[in-house]
This record gives sequence, C-alpha cells and structure tokens, in this order.
Amino acid sequence: MMIFVDADACPVKEEIYRVARRTGTPVKVVANSYFRVPPEPLFEQVVVGDGFDAADDWIAERADARTIVITGDILLADRCVKAGATVIGHNGRPFTAANIGSAVAARGLAEDARAMSWAGTGGARERSSGGPAPFSASDRSRFLSALDEAVQRLRRAR
Repeated sequence: MMIFVDADACPVKEEIYRVARRTGTPVKVVANSYFRVPPEPLFEQVVVGDGFDAADDWIAERADARTIVITGDILLADRCVKAGATVIGHNGRPFTAANIGSAVAARGLAEDARAMSWAGTGGARERSSGGPAPFSASDRSRFLSALDEAVQRLRRAR
C-alpha cells in the first residue's frame, strides 16, 4: 500500500504525514519542483519534469487498487479512479466511480462559464467573486478521517 500526493497546492501535507506515521504507510510526494518533505524513511519526494501534467502522469501511471491518491485535480482523480485507486480530495471528499463523472462534468461547465464570462468582457480580466470556499478546520478534520478510513480499508482488504 502506498499514498501518492499530488503536491501542487496541497493544503493537507502535514495531515498526510501524521496519518502515515501513525499507520506506517509510505508516501510519495510528487511535484514539478523540489520542496521539503520530512527526512524520514516513510516519505519520498518525487520531482518530475516541467512538462504539462508531468506530476499527474507520473501518479496516474502508477495508481492501482493498492494506492491512495490525494489530489484536488478532478481530471487526475478521474484517471486514478479508473485505474482502481482510492482517491481523496483535499477536503476529505472521496472521488469514486459513482461520483467522478459528475465532478468532471461540473468542472467542464465551470470552465465554460469562466471562458464565456471572460470573453464577455472583451478580454479584460475582472475580479471574480466566485472560486472555492476558504479551507476550513472542518475540511482538515474530514480529510483526516477519510484518509485514516481509506488506509484501514486497504489494510483489511490485504
């Protein structure tokens, strides 16, 4: 069993490290550039090339039924769910075969709406009042519970 972390903009790295230490689960933290990971045997940083989606490709190529993938990237989540991985968003909500199609569709709609809004301003960028809600303590708590539950579930399946 292994945890793969899509490290770009991941707000829950410390929570991942905490669960990994407690459960003895190895973690690979994947990113396009170097940043600090705890200098402990359980944690490994994987620095991939600068190519577009290089970190996503690295994770998706290795995701399987024995991996837990932590990401906020819906398209990466879709690829990993299809590979059989357990996928958890930064807010603790799981991506599953039952909900990933809706998440991908909603992402597409939001992208289209942003493009239409931007085009409607003649190309001038305006400050948007939308966007994701601020990351909260309840998001962290939900994430910790979801990750712990996923690790335990995969352990029982072995």
